[in-house]
Amino acid sequence: MTSILTNNAAMAALQTLRGVNDGLKDTQGRVSSGYRVEKAADNAAYWSIATTMRSDNKALSAVSDALGLGAAKVDTAYSAMDSAIDVVSDIKAKIVAATEKGVDKTKIQQELDQLQEQLLSIAQSASFSGENWVAGASGTKSVVSSFVRDGSNAVSVKMTDYVLDSGTLGNVLFGMTSTGAIETTSGIIGTAFNGTYGGTVIVMASIYDLDITGFTQGQLDGALTGVELVLGAMTAAGSALGSISTRIQLQENFVSGLHDSIDSGVGRLVDADMEEESSKLSALQTQQQLAVQSLSIANSSAQNILTLFRS
Repeated sequence: MTSILTNNAAMAALQTLRGVNDGLKDTQGRVSSGYRVEKAADNAAYWSIATTMRSDNKALSAVSDALGLGAAKVDTAYSAMDSAIDVVSDIKAKIVAATEKGVDKTKIQQELDQLQEQLLSIAQSASFSGENWVAGASGTKSVVSSFVRDGSNAVSVKMTDYVLDSGTLGNVLFGMTSTGAIETTSGIIGTAFNGTYGGTVIVMASIYDLDITGFTQGQLDGALTGVELVLGAMTAAGSALGSISTRIQLQENFVSGLHDSIDSGVGRLVDADMEEESSKLSALQTQQQLAVQSLSIANSSAQNILTLFRS
């Protein structure tokens, strides 16, 4: 039956056209945004995971920046310790030279005075961003090393610690007062020897206050032993700083790789497959044209009834 009040064919064609237009709208949205899951309504589970991981990635970016800052602090300290080792090696050479009979110890002491002041200058200058890892009171220095989300979904920031020891054979050149001033009576360079060290009894001024002007041969031998112990402590400190520097570099590489892996994983969840979307877009555009044509045919069918009433 044909009716001029109800055009079932046109309604069916219109419904098809609406469906095609909705699909075309969704596909165009994915093509323009590049996302398959752009909002929670698209896929609540994937959107939630992607949002959380993007947040974690921002935290990892902050960790990467912090690692760079930590690396600069450690590298500054290592450079200072390495320079100080060279200076103390020169002091050792001067003491050896002073053991030669007939040598003017006063002249050698003048050279030692300059080397001692250089050690103080190194310690004072080895500061980065307000932190000095080769001059300071006993305590702990830390750098951010990682951001962690564990199996229970709890988050935390992990630190890499370096414990400062301002004792006689610790790992800092000089100690530091509570006001931030260099304390020349503590630390490897500033602490006097008065006890048994490595099985040898040593009683002498600190390397910083050492004055060999009136030293006897026995006192020079003791000073030489003390300097050797100082060099050993400084070498151990330099080795520890070098190990931390290596770890920070490894962690920087890991964080960079982890950052990329999270980006890739989130992309697999929410990114649109552009080849697939391109094919869908072409197909839907064709379907849209056909649906429009079908609706046009359905609408024109009612006009054919007029032929029945022509005389």
